[in-house]
Amino acid sequence: MTENQNPNPNLQTGERSRFNRPRTSKEWKLIEKMVMASQDEQRKARRWGIFFKSLTFVYLFVMLMVFNPGMWGSDGVSVGSPHTALVDVKGMIMDDSEASADRLVKGLRDAFEAEQSKGVILRVNSPGGSPVQSGLVYREVQRLKAVHPDKKVYAVITDIGASGAYYISASADEIYADPASLVGSIGVVSDGFGFVEAMDKVGVERRVFSSGDNKAMLDPFQPLDPKQKEFFATILDDVHQQFIDAVREGRGDRIKGDKALFSGLFWSGRQALELGLVDGLASPGQVAREIIGEEEIVDYTPRPSPLQALTGRLGVAIADRVMAVLGIGAVRLQ
Repeated sequence: MTENQNPNPNLQTGERSRFNRPRTSKEWKLIEKMVMASQDEQRKARRWGIFFKSLTFVYLFVMLMVFNPGMWGSDGVSVGSPHTALVDVKGMIMDDSEASADRLVKGLRDAFEAEQSKGVILRVNSPGGSPVQSGLVYREVQRLKAVHPDKKVYAVITDIGASGAYYISASADEIYADPASLVGSIGVVSDGFGFVEAMDKVGVERRVFSSGDNKAMLDPFQPLDPKQKEFFATILDDVHQQFIDAVREGRGDRIKGDKALFSGLFWSGRQALELGLVDGLASPGQVAREIIGEEEIVDYTPRPSPLQALTGRLGVAIADRVMAVLGIGAVRLQ
């Protein structure tokens, strides 16, 4: 066998003849069918891809409408037609909550500035909260009423309108409630805990370093100083008087009760009507229909996104827990 001789010439010749021979018409048709089938599968895959992408877009769009109904108005009512504007005061009134001054003020400004809004309803369902946040909303309502004298504000209390929520309600031209609503609680409170005796029993020594005799005032791990207690009472009394002044300014001579009104007590809606704390018994729908004269309601309340609402509640819960453990109580209207 020479150097270039093929040891298996039949196999090489057979392979060469198999791969190099001309294609028959049947083979070309088969190849064409395979190519066409592949292209058809690709087209189907693209169509299904477009379908699922469109379905995802529709789903996200629907979820956006569900979680942000305010962007479309209430019940699909157009803000371009005559309507009653509504802003919710719901839950605890505090910074970074759904009833924070920033959110409520934004909603109120939008409601007043809407050309087709014929009146504004504050739908109140809150036990109160921060006197600062309540005062900010109260003064903003007073300002907006002066800027838009043709639009009246009606506070409508549903389940509860107490403490800081009533503070805000007093800024309205008129207040309405349900006969069974809880109304009032005009007072101020700050609470906490003292751990002095518990620390003595456990044998824990408290060490505080401060510059200023009163810098560690109201430390829950130290005995309560009578002078500091008396001083703190003056702060609560001053905040309480601000609350009383706001109610007297807003309600005027409609108040028929005595000093018990400002003792922190609360009443049913029907009792509140007798005391002059509210002007009538009605629901938000009744006020819109029978008093403002525009049955269609548009909600101008700014709504947080679902993620913001979740993280906000989580943050507030953690902060409240820490303050409770340390015995620190914020001043709040109650």
